[in-house]
Amino acid sequence: MNGRVSLIGAGPGDPDLLTLRALKMIQSADVVVYDRLVSDDIMALCPAGVELIPVGKCPRNHPVPQDRINEILFEQAQMGRTVARLKGGDPMIFGRGSEEALYLQNRGIEVVYAPGITAAQGASCSTGVPLTHRGIATSVQYVTGHRQADKVLDLDWKSLADPETTLVVYMGVANIGQIAVGLMTEGLPASTPVMAISKATSADEERMTSTLGLIAQDAREAELQPPTLFIIGQVVSLYTERHDESIVEQAKAHG
Repeated sequence: MNGRVSLIGAGPGDPDLLTLRALKMIQSADVVVYDRLVSDDIMALCPAGVELIPVGKCPRNHPVPQDRINEILFEQAQMGRTVARLKGGDPMIFGRGSEEALYLQNRGIEVVYAPGITAAQGASCSTGVPLTHRGIATSVQYVTGHRQADKVLDLDWKSLADPETTLVVYMGVANIGQIAVGLMTEGLPASTPVMAISKATSADEERMTSTLGLIAQDAREAELQPPTLFIIGQVVSLYTERHDESIVEQAKAHG
């Protein structure tokens, strides 16, 4: 009998943001196949004795190619094992979860899912910057700032340059300059507020505010490290350091 693969969203890093469904799947697994962005605190929730298989990637360094990850999941499930496939954020948002699911399902392996809080939601709550706000932003778009094999970033700049839309850019550190130019070329003002959040919801979270015209230079000087998320839009103007103070007080209360 084949085993089963659970595609699990580990969220942005804070273990308190893990869903109960995800936790149950992790704790019932025979083997955990995990990405680099899954936090140490979440990995500590894995049962004692469970086999751990790291398959993490970082920019321009993919020690375990996606094709091999697919094979590992299939091989483990074919042995009759319950496999927890742990991914940062949500497996169905820029997480290649659907690619892995299709590969497994085409080979007769059952796949189940546990959604995770994606980085945009985590960053929004930790900073207090909303993704939508009445009278300011009526919609939100998530886009990737990176293309496979470093291909040209051919986004639909015209549709993205909407002043009433919040744009959230994942994996955009290397290309934020190109992204800013593309948006400004289609009419989004250089004064549009931008926030960069590195390692959102973790103890190492860093954030920086800028504008569309200056974000490339500011991000370069700040030496932001991935994973970094960019929130572009007028909602960033609602950011206040008073929210930072409340987060600090909450941390003291829990600690």
